[in-house]
Amino acid sequence: MEEQIIAKNKQYWDDHADLWFGTTALPQYGVRFVTEDDLHFFDDVEGKKVLELCCGSGHSLRYLAQRGAGELWGLDLSRKQLDNAENLLAESGCNSRLICAPMEAESDIPKEYFDYVFSIYGIGWTTDLEGTLKRIASYLKKDGIFIFSWGHPLHYCVGKSYETGEDVVDNGALVFSRSYFDESYLKMPVHDTTVTFANRKISTYVNALYEAGFIIEKMVEQTDDQSLSDTEDNSAKAQKARMVPLSMCFKCRKLW
Repeated sequence: MEEQIIAKNKQYWDDHADLWFGTTALPQYGVRFVTEDDLHFFDDVEGKKVLELCCGSGHSLRYLAQRGAGELWGLDLSRKQLDNAENLLAESGCNSRLICAPMEAESDIPKEYFDYVFSIYGIGWTTDLEGTLKRIASYLKKDGIFIFSWGHPLHYCVGKSYETGEDVVDNGALVFSRSYFDESYLKMPVHDTTVTFANRKISTYVNALYEAGFIIEKMVEQTDDQSLSDTEDNSAKAQKARMVPLSMCFKCRKLW
């Protein structure tokens, strides 16, 4: 089943990569969410070796290159995404090494090599969270940093119709459409097809990070100030963002 999910998701990204060009990339961590300008999770990346999982169109890698990152590596399961990333980075004068492979699989990524591994709205696509986090730990030097963002689990449980993919708000109240404790695979309609991923509890991420050898330095689940204060925006997504976080972000350090 997992191989079928990976293959179908890969096909989606190969077919629709251009529609997502430059979206949800650093300094952004998510929709209606605080940014790297607020969090400063990356500290000083001058001369550092960085690896992005699910690197998409390469905009986050370019962002770190512009801040002095020494080596840029990216991994994505979609060849079309990597073609876009390669073109963007080359046009920006950035040298990079890009690898086409699922994050769950063994690949030509060196072990105990990187100062930073990160994933912006990518890690939640994995069909094997525990195995993927252990692989990430193996790529990092001791005391290396792993940063990732993903949709907050409440975002996928509350106020969304998975028949239409639209947010649902009933007279200013959110409606649960899925149990928070249900970690089975979720199919979401996007464009002319569906994508599949598991909606995992926060505790599932926390425990898997611990088992992989990480300590969590900070976890953020904060809607951005503009969305919180803009009460004139009464769209379903805006109302939802004022009541529950749409995204979450972790900064973790490898202990061993």
